[in-house]
Amino acid sequence: MRIILAQPRSFCAGVVRAIDTVEHALQRHGPQVYVRHEIVHNKHVVDKLKAQGAVFVEELAEIPTHAVAVFSAHGVSRDVEAEAAERGLRVLDATCPLVTKVHEQGRRYAAQGYSLILIGHAGHPEVIGTLSQACAPVVLVQSVGDVEALTFPADTPLAYITQTTLSLDDTRNVIDALQARYPQIVGPDTRDICYATQNRQAAVRELSRLVDVVLVVGASNSSNSARLREIAAQGGVPSYLISDGSELARDWVCDAKVVGITAGASAPEAMVEDVIAALGRLANVEVTTLPGREERVVFRLPSDLS
Repeated sequence: MRIILAQPRSFCAGVVRAIDTVEHALQRHGPQVYVRHEIVHNKHVVDKLKAQGAVFVEELAEIPTHAVAVFSAHGVSRDVEAEAAERGLRVLDATCPLVTKVHEQGRRYAAQGYSLILIGHAGHPEVIGTLSQACAPVVLVQSVGDVEALTFPADTPLAYITQTTLSLDDTRNVIDALQARYPQIVGPDTRDICYATQNRQAAVRELSRLVDVVLVVGASNSSNSARLREIAAQGGVPSYLISDGSELARDWVCDAKVVGITAGASAPEAMVEDVIAALGRLANVEVTTLPGREERVVFRLPSDLS
């Protein structure tokens, strides 16, 4: 069996920064550093940080007053920020800088008098935070159908912003529908969607042309990993989302001569190696890596840790 690895895959700079934030906080403050929600959407990452002493909570009320609290890479709402201040928590904000950029875009458009539209998935932590951080009413759209249901008057000054982990193709379709209905609308180009999202989606699109099946390593609640699986499937290749080698089903690959593997931006490379090992227990494997973009982006840690 040949295995072809997509390039790039696995951790992006925002995820590395978030994990490093928790690890540096533990080194500086000792155990009992509290993290609100999953720092990134991956159980293996969370479990590793728990083993180092990090405590994961759902609500700030679970954190002792004046303790160290880390906000996840997805960002938080203004209400969460206010509650943390009221409780005197020492906050380390691990929000990905590219998510923060979307927040800033929303605030800038709102200050200029635009009515705001957010393209994203309802209920996703990043979307929940962005809806609040814009500091103005925001209408969420998830599909072209949602665009058709909008009730803004034709001459309304409108601007859109986007969730960072969406499918580029789906986002482009929604933007096209917005521009067709409201020609005056302004907003960032799809190229402003997270660089890591773009790179991994382009890589899996190329990978799907070369293989019999695609395995996407990532958590079931990881938006960017789910989009990778969807894109591979759209290329006509059987595609599966798998958190590690234990979830590999023999039937998926028993007739495959070439298996493609990629990983979402929140999935550790160790889990890619775990899936390769699981395939190796089924057949002799030869592993190669597809040529692709090398990512050299590095984000600085929060100022309180630098």
